[in-house]
Amino acid sequence: MKSNLAIIIFALFTFQFSCTGTKDKDENTASLPILGNWHVNEFEIEGKTVKDTVYHKIADFSFINQEGKEVNNSTVSGKIYVADFFFTTCPTICPIMKTQMLRVYDKFKDEPNFMILSHTLDPEHDTPELLKDYASKIGVEDDITWNFLSGDQEKIFEIGQTSYLTTAMSDKNEPGGILHSGAFVLVDQDGRIRGVYDGTKEEHVNKLMKDIPKLLK
Repeated sequence: MKSNLAIIIFALFTFQFSCTGTKDKDENTASLPILGNWHVNEFEIEGKTVKDTVYHKIADFSFINQEGKEVNNSTVSGKIYVADFFFTTCPTICPIMKTQMLRVYDKFKDEPNFMILSHTLDPEHDTPELLKDYASKIGVEDDITWNFLSGDQEKIFEIGQTSYLTTAMSDKNEPGGILHSGAFVLVDQDGRIRGVYDGTKEEHVNKLMKDIPKLLK
């Protein structure tokens, strides 16, 4: 659920990225920063010092989607995707997030190099079978574009916090016992974060839909 704490974390996260983001040298995507921490490696080649920038990337993962299929890094290799975190019994922001994500899905579902990964934060309840029913009810036709992922809860929390750099954790004081943000995280073909958007706000999702084609070029 989004509490004041989640809002603060999200605000700090956005500010941090505005300070640490770097620009891509590819002119097609130069308007989108590469977000997260990065460092420069130096090494010698034939007596010359060569510098290589190493960017933050999404760590290796393996989850199960609504069709019972494994979804991992290879699934999204060479594609851009939007990731978010939710759970089906979430009584607050999740319905809003899914309404907004449906807009993204409807616009890009026929784009072969685009995907959506929605991670449940309550995998004990949200089994693949239940997620398939949930997907069908909100109008998702298949798992070609939009994957609803389940798996080990701690691993989902970990990848949310350390890879996607968003809020995802247990909190008994929150409705549903889970604290999470409404972030939609845009990831490029190389597994780098290129944008973070508030999935509860239409204007933020509008910007996301304008940014996606910049990476598809």
